[in-house]
Amino acid sequence: MPELPEVETTRRGVRCHLRGALLERIRIRCDALRWPVPDSVGRIRRQHLVDVERRAKFLILRLEHSPLVVHLGMSGSLRICSPDDALRTHDHVCFDFGARQLRLHDPRRFGCLLPLDHPRAQSLLGNSGPDALERGFSPDYLKSRLRGSARPIKNALMDQRLVAGIGNIYAAEALFLAGIRPSARSGSISKARLGQLVKHCKAVLRRAIRRGGTTLRDFVNPDGSAGYFAQTLWVYGRMGEPCRVCRTPLKNAVLGSRQTVYCPSCQKR
Repeated sequence: MPELPEVETTRRGVRCHLRGALLERIRIRCDALRWPVPDSVGRIRRQHLVDVERRAKFLILRLEHSPLVVHLGMSGSLRICSPDDALRTHDHVCFDFGARQLRLHDPRRFGCLLPLDHPRAQSLLGNSGPDALERGFSPDYLKSRLRGSARPIKNALMDQRLVAGIGNIYAAEALFLAGIRPSARSGSISKARLGQLVKHCKAVLRRAIRRGGTTLRDFVNPDGSAGYFAQTLWVYGRMGEPCRVCRTPLKNAVLGSRQTVYCPSCQKR
């Protein structure tokens, strides 16, 4: 699933190439995404793209009169191409900007495209916790929200109602760098260690953004290029391989139906 760095990379790419451009029309080839694309989206005509914003894992396309919310789901991407380029099977929505076209590609169709004022969009945005890169995500905030919780810390980090933007990849990486075992009870972790965790969450996300995100299977940047953060992963996807720090074989655990990889030596508690 595209996480905060992938969504931010997408935002920057689309903004760089299309901010200020005139959107002539939107062609909906398949409206059966996670929620049906409302008919009103297909009726949008001749509006400039004023800006592209990110809220957690959501993109907001700030059209002049009809802002739209985009979520990339499990396997989605936005790509900028020529209108003459052949359409692929899972190019479900095409935004026509004259000589350029923005295509929403989503093989698994867990993404969404909704007007910003749609009740579903408002609910999705309103239920998110503070963005993981913003000041609101702090040791004090985390300690207060986790007090008394028996949830594994990895599960808590991935709860978008607690903190928005962190998923499986970056939770695993930040926990490794903070020396915290993914299964540790959230409420038992000291404020000092949570401070280290918050610091590493922000650092990991910023490094991933600089490297264009993590390309593991479906995600690519708007220009079609791959992200390179996967080449520097400490633990994610490396079960059985030696730890890059202590050479201990990395182990796998299942937390809430999710696989997670950790180092039993570097992450003792």
